[in-house]
Formats: sequence, structure tokens, C-alpha cells
Amino acid sequence: MLGKYLRVCSALALFLILVSQSAAQAVCDDTLGCIEVEPDEPIVVGAMLVVSGAINYLGEDTLGGIELALLARDYTLLDREIELVLEDSLCTAEGGQVAAQRLAADPTVAGAIGTNCSSAAQGAMPIISEAGMVMIAPSNTSPSLTNDDIASGGSHLPGYFRTSQNGLIEGMRLAEFAMHALGAESLATVHDGDPYTEGLASAVAATFADLEGAVVFEGAVNKGDTDMASILTEIAVHQPDVIYVPLFEPESNFFAAQMQHIIGLEDTIIIGGAASFSSGFPENTGQAAVGIYVSGPLVSGEAYDKVLAQWNEEYGSDPPSGYHAHAYDATNVLLDALESVALFQDDGSILFGRQALRDAVADTEDYPGLTGRLTCREDSPFAGDCSPGTALAVFEITEAEVFDDNWPPPVAWNFAVDTFE
Repeated sequence: MLGKYLRVCSALALFLILVSQSAAQAVCDDTLGCIEVEPDEPIVVGAMLVVSGAINYLGEDTLGGIELALLARDYTLLDREIELVLEDSLCTAEGGQVAAQRLAADPTVAGAIGTNCSSAAQGAMPIISEAGMVMIAPSNTSPSLTNDDIASGGSHLPGYFRTSQNGLIEGMRLAEFAMHALGAESLATVHDGDPYTEGLASAVAATFADLEGAVVFEGAVNKGDTDMASILTEIAVHQPDVIYVPLFEPESNFFAAQMQHIIGLEDTIIIGGAASFSSGFPENTGQAAVGIYVSGPLVSGEAYDKVLAQWNEEYGSDPPSGYHAHAYDATNVLLDALESVALFQDDGSILFGRQALRDAVADTEDYPGLTGRLTCREDSPFAGDCSPGTALAVFEITEAEVFDDNWPPPVAWNFAVDTFE
């Protein structure tokens, strides 16, 4: 009887030991839970980019940056293959929402790069945040995305970061450029209701007014508009020195092409935003594009030159837009953060704590990226901003961009080195 009792106790003890070991293997004490990568399974990284539509060149540009960052690591991290899952976020809130839902539905996705458009980020961010995930955007600039004061129009939620510059900074610099470099005394702005275009237009107008310039017109067109005569005629009444037009294509093409026929705007200068910083803008606008200024990323340095050479080797052409370096940096920030929080289990699996991952990205400080030294901030209205804001310039479109396929245009003002006297 005693022997039977001892055998039962021994079996029970062995069972408890095995259960205890199994529990220890699977333990995850992260407050948001963990991403678990099973033995021999890849580490999955998501991307939410503009894959289709009129501005798919922006998605193509940033996808190239992501792929080159992965290629530099031989598509491996922690001795695991990296699998890239791409979702089309379009350039709308609905597109961002759908892309985020698809990534959030997969518990193996370790983090996401994207979105391209600020409007898509508005749709994606609540889902990514609720799922305990991280997203690092390479080309969002809307000030609202890093402002956590909902009452004042902010929309920032935990888990959102970006490597592109904040529109508040870009708007301030472009207003200074208009006034001090171009000598403008009066300004008009036009947006399309998108968080990106409206945020930039508001920032430029606010700074120009603070500099005691005259903001004579602030208006909007609709996405999809082709006839710009009405708003151009309305602007012409005020004869502004400069019109700031951060519109996407094709609306920016129509606006610029039709403006040359409006009496009263013959001497008015257009400053476009980075949404028109693409080789397609001068090509699709034609002669009217000559003399237009556009803001856009300006990246330089030996490390960037090597990436650019690799781009040409891999894709056989130049990058179609200017945010590939920001995507490259975003990818590396995410991968380095994953590496720093990895928990290796005895069975060969890897755990990544979700809150630990967010904290690791947020702790990024003086990171040597292609776009400068990145430090992620936590203070609103810059919560999640990681960009140093130095990789920004104004370019002037010439006939070479319109007729000779030259790209990018010559630099008119480099905010990293040029100063206003």
C-alpha cells in the first residue's frame, strides 16, 4: 500500500515538475502580452504602404527602403529569417484601417512600418495601438499624429512613432523660406482636407502670420477635383506673392497647370509640398512646373550614398520619391528594438514583450540613421517623433526635370546648412 502511495506521489511530483517547466517556458509577464515566434519560424514584420492608386510611387519608394534595410541584414534577425508582409493602406483612413486590421489579426507580426499617408495613419493607429503593436511611419508629417491632446485635434495613441519630420517644423521652415528667401509679404494656402495637407497649410500660415506677413487666403479643394479655375480666380483677387500648395498629384498638377492662365497670378510663386516631390510631378504638369518650388527630403553622406548605389543595383533606377531613407531608418529602429527585448526560451522559441518593444523604440536616442541622429520624443505635440528634422530642403523645378528626365531638381535651400540673414 505504501509503495503504491509512493509511486502515485512520485508520478504526481514528476507531473508538477513538467507542468512547472512548461509554464516557465511559456511565461510572459509583459503588461501587453508577447509576440511568440515558434522554433524555426520567421520573425514577421508588417508594412502598410500605398501599393495602388495615383501615388503608389510613394509606396514603391518606401518599400525599397525597407527591403534594402532587410537586405543589409541578409533578411535575418536573431538567427531567424525575416518575413515581410505587405498590406495596401492606400492613402485614406479606410485603407489604413483595413491594412491595420489585417496585420493585427496575425499574432506573429512583430511590428509594422507605415503608413505613407497621414490620413491612412489616422485609420490605422487606433487598431495598432489597441492590439499592443508598434508602427513606425516613414512619411507621415501631420502634426495631429504626435499630439495626444484629443480636445485640441490631436490623435496620438501609444505605439505610434515616425521617422519623418513633424509638419509643425516643416511648416515653420517653409514660411521662413517664403518670407526671408523669396521676399514674400503675402501668402495664400490651399489644402484638400487631408490631415497631411491641412496640417502643413495651417502650420505655414500660422508661422507666416507670426512673422508679421499677410495671410490673405486659406482655402481648400476636394480630392479628385480637376477644374481649379474657381479657387484660382478667388485667390487672384488677393494677388499673393506666394501660394503654398501641399496637394498630392494629380490635383497639384491641375492647380499648377491652370494657374498660368489666371490674370492676377502672373507673378505669384508656388511652393509645393513633399506630396509633389516626385519625378512624375514635372512630367505630368509640363512647362507650368518650371520655377515651382517643392519641399522634400534631402539626405546625404557616405552611408546614404552606399544605399543609393545599392538601390540602383537592385532596382535599376533612381528612387521615385524622397522617403526611402526614412523607411530604411524606421526598419532598423524596429529591428534593433526587437533584438534588444528578445527572450529566448528553452524550446527554441522567442518572445517579444509588446510593451517592452514600445519602450525600446521610445528609448531610441542619438541613433545614427541615414537621415541624421534619431531620438524619439515622448512630449506632446511631438510624442513619437524620432526625426532630427534636418533632412529637409526646398528644390526648384527647372526645364531639365520637365523635359530631360532629370531628378531630383537642384536645391534652392538646404535647411541643414543655409541660414536667413
